Amino acid sequence: FDIHTAERAIETLGGREEFGFNFDPSHLIWQGVDPVEFIRAFGDRIYHVHMKDAYMSPVPTRAGVFGGHTNFGDPDRSWDFRSLGRGSVDFEEIIRALNDISYKGPLSVEWEDSGMDREIGAAEACAFVDSVDFEPSGLAFDAAFAE
Repeated sequence: FDIHTAERAIETLGGREEFGFNFDPSHLIWQGVDPVEFIRAFGDRIYHVHMKDAYMSPVPTRAGVFGGHTNFGDPDRSWDFRSLGRGSVDFEEIIRALNDISYKGPLSVEWEDSGMDREIGAAEACAFVDSVDFEPSGLAFDAAFAE
């Protein structure tokens, strides 16, 4: 659910190396958990990454974060899944944090958006991942001026 429960799970399992996480920022963002902080806290245990976005309303809504028994796509919800790049997840910072922890695994698109045609959304999501994914630099910027 969050950083505290992840820590408790690791502790409960005696720190077993086999226990890790499928990182999915869309499920952290609507709970108010910083996805980048999760990466930094559990970098050695992130074994897979879902590229999935969620939108958080900047103003109060009729249904709270638990959804109020509304369907996804209902405008009364305070959050909803959105096509990549159309929500509230800061993928720039996520990619930078994944590079910082030397994550080399897949970036899997998990697409869900009640307000968008899925064929259009799937193509858009794949293009979005290509646009935000980048290799980290092998040296510091100012190293170019060392000689």
